[in-house]
Amino acid sequence: MTTAPPTAPAEASRPAARSRWAPLRPLVLRLHFYAGVLVAPFLLVAAVTGLLYAGSFQAEKLVYDHELTVPVGERELPVSAQVAAARKAHPEGTVAAVRPSPEAGATTRVLLSGVAGVDPGHTLAVFVDPYTGTVRGALEQYGSTGALPLRTWIDELHRDLHLGETGRLYSELAASWLWVIAGGGLVLWFSRRRALRKVRGTSGRRRSLGLHGTVGVWTAAGFLFLSATGLTWSAYAGANIDELRTSLGQATPSVSAAVAGGEHAGHGTGTAGGGTAGHGVGLDKVLAAARAEGLGNPVEIVPPADADSAYVVKQVQRSWPTKADAVAVDPATGRVTDELRFADHPVLAKLTRWGIDLHTGVLFGLGNQIALALLALALVLLVLWGYRMWWQRGRGSAFGRPIPRGAWAEVPPHVLVPALAAVAVLGWFVPLLGIPLAGFLAVDIVLGEIAHRRGRRSYGSATGVK
Repeated sequence: MTTAPPTAPAEASRPAARSRWAPLRPLVLRLHFYAGVLVAPFLLVAAVTGLLYAGSFQAEKLVYDHELTVPVGERELPVSAQVAAARKAHPEGTVAAVRPSPEAGATTRVLLSGVAGVDPGHTLAVFVDPYTGTVRGALEQYGSTGALPLRTWIDELHRDLHLGETGRLYSELAASWLWVIAGGGLVLWFSRRRALRKVRGTSGRRRSLGLHGTVGVWTAAGFLFLSATGLTWSAYAGANIDELRTSLGQATPSVSAAVAGGEHAGHGTGTAGGGTAGHGVGLDKVLAAARAEGLGNPVEIVPPADADSAYVVKQVQRSWPTKADAVAVDPATGRVTDELRFADHPVLAKLTRWGIDLHTGVLFGLGNQIALALLALALVLLVLWGYRMWWQRGRGSAFGRPIPRGAWAEVPPHVLVPALAAVAVLGWFVPLLGIPLAGFLAVDIVLGEIAHRRGRRSYGSATGVK
């Protein structure tokens, strides 16, 4: 008896609160429907290729085991001797960088640029046994994670379908809409009555809806993350994000390789000449200087770009904990002229680094790759269930029902105005979200007008749309 008075007002307030947001549900549902039908093919391709990419790391270790690993010896040769062995076997091109053996039993990579037959954006990685100087092979390499041909091919398939810059539009479209579809799905699922969410004991379209909604709810956070991180290096939204970070002073810094005065002009550069990377004090002393500054494995040594530049030694560990410190070393004296610690990077630069590494499956190694594979598989299932629900809905509603006439007028102004402003800003900032969204709206207006002229009654309620 004593608990009735406080409970009744709370219960009475729920319908009122629900009614204020009820007009938005048809709009969200219609957007979810359009995006699900028209954008889902791009999401399906991204999911399948992403699933392949998640498994490419382990496949790479198996396929290129001969080049990547060697029997552990007693003592490693100087890095300069290993580079000399690589140059003897492959005198073509110039030395772009050297990655000394990061651990016992791993080969050293000597990266050559300007090699005929190698993509200009890639390098030829020559694999050297650090104990004997034997060259184990040479493979084309791409990116900061050292992707070899198998992983590179799958990566480019996921990114642009091997169609170059034009192909990147597909992946950016998928990333631009994934968070919208996932967020809209969450709103729709939790706005349904609890009894309509269950899967057990159901069949037909209701079962498909239950499976689609349940899996979508459990994976939504992962999809939101993949969408946000995928956009950070997309063509158009990525450029806007870079500009925003720069304006906020959150761009990723880089170590300065400049050596003032030009006093090293007489030494010559290994990269411009024979490509021996033997400029000035040499690789061994440069590496020793970097080690003295605390730069542990794995590291990459970049020879001077010209007579007035320094060596740059940078850590290249993308797994946790991230190692991304860098130093510049004067080629004439072996003295460190500049240093940059990852701990000093701006917050957004760190978050971007971690986000990209998590998205590409390197931050937490095998566990990270398994999680990505599960997300990709879940997305494949969600798309298939979505199309199954569309089919089960009936052949007479290929494009669903348009938004009811007057639906916008039912949304409270204090909700509608901020929502429209947010959509406008997002549409400008993420063009491949804004342009299709405008197209969806135009199509829906046309369909609504056609339905009105034919005298059809609009659906009105949220439950009859899907």
